[in-house]
Amino acid sequence: MLNRIFLACVFLALYCACSPLSCRWMDQKFRQHSQNSLDLLDGMVNNSTNSTKDEKQSAVAFPHHLYSHVSKASAEGKLAFTVHILREISALFEDDYSSSSWHETTVENFLNVVNKQADELHSCIKGHAHMKKKHNTKLHMYFQRLSHDILKKMGHSAEAWELIRREIKVHLMKADHLVSTVLSS
Repeated sequence: MLNRIFLACVFLALYCACSPLSCRWMDQKFRQHSQNSLDLLDGMVNNSTNSTKDEKQSAVAFPHHLYSHVSKASAEGKLAFTVHILREISALFEDDYSSSSWHETTVENFLNVVNKQADELHSCIKGHAHMKKKHNTKLHMYFQRLSHDILKKMGHSAEAWELIRREIKVHLMKADHLVSTVLSS
């Protein structure tokens, strides 16, 4: 009987130690990196030659039901979704942004912060054996459409990149909110 209780306590301690709620990086650094990525993204508009007053909407509609669906998911599910978004953002910004007039170092710093967030959040969920790596096809297809329908069709122009920048800012804010719900629970 004591062995069972001991094993249950060990299992509970290991589970709590691997829980995303006890991930030190997430508790201490996520908000800082999230704010840093948003600041860098905002800095890109200041360096842009196309900061026009007419706010064009993205021609690619985001499947918003994905956010509402994942908001009801477990902490691990929310973190996995956030990691997926961050990885897709990083891949999108690997495209040719030379006509955007953004400073290369600003974009590199932005990508470094986004990749750091993705890596660290991924390490917070990596220890969960029951956590299956889900490839969210709708999310991936959305980012593919951004790349194809906006960037490629508009010739990777400064205007196209400004549309992408605004779209990505919304997703970074939503991802921040998702992780905040994990931290507050």
